[in-house]
Amino acid sequence: MKFISWNVNGLRAVAGKGFADTFRELNADFVCLQETKMQAGQLDIAFDGYTSYWNYADKKGYSGTAVFTRHKPLEVTLGMGIDEHDHEGRLITLEMPDFFLVTVYTPNSQDGLRRLDYRMRWEDDFCRYLLSLDAKKPVIVCGDLNVAHKEIDLKNPKTNTKNAGFTPQEREKMTRLLDAGFIDTFRHFHPDQEGIYSWWSYRFQARAKNAGWRIDYFLASERLAPKLVSAGIHTDIMGSDHCPVELVADL
Repeated sequence: MKFISWNVNGLRAVAGKGFADTFRELNADFVCLQETKMQAGQLDIAFDGYTSYWNYADKKGYSGTAVFTRHKPLEVTLGMGIDEHDHEGRLITLEMPDFFLVTVYTPNSQDGLRRLDYRMRWEDDFCRYLLSLDAKKPVIVCGDLNVAHKEIDLKNPKTNTKNAGFTPQEREKMTRLLDAGFIDTFRHFHPDQEGIYSWWSYRFQARAKNAGWRIDYFLASERLAPKLVSAGIHTDIMGSDHCPVELVADL
């Protein structure tokens, strides 16, 4: 099975930049999107053979997630059942026969770290949510986690240690999540790979200079390790300030 995750930074915008062609070329079983930035009825988009599920933010033009799947889920859950977290359309869970698929758009701590305290509450609640799923069956988690975990995961670690996405607090939460029983699948296959990122600022020609961050992930329950086939990052695919990330697993 092939899984794709992509923060499209506005699905209506990327729809005009060849998104449909890219979607078909990726030819995945599951395509998970973050930051769709839309409400129901704002875009008519569908693909033959796929069913789509959407979680919209209450606030228009903000956040939002979607999943396109070739495989019928047993159940679909929007949010994590905590009111503080469930108004921004950040989470969709598909229960499949042998695993859970979770796509997430983790809150950004924002300039001046003004949302860091909220981010910390989110991290703790999200970890508990994933562990509650993992107690039932293995979990695959994908999305924009808004954190570069290690120095190898961004171009300029020294100058970003106090910036959102690379604070000690955010990195520690990522470490705790992995230690709780999850694999960073890209690092599983490419432990020492440098210079491969999934997000670049629109400023300062960051993408042309490859001054990026790896903040988009596929995580998997540790017991899925024998079933993981490959993981990659499609740095050549344009249309957003993020690029798609991929996991192939024998499920």
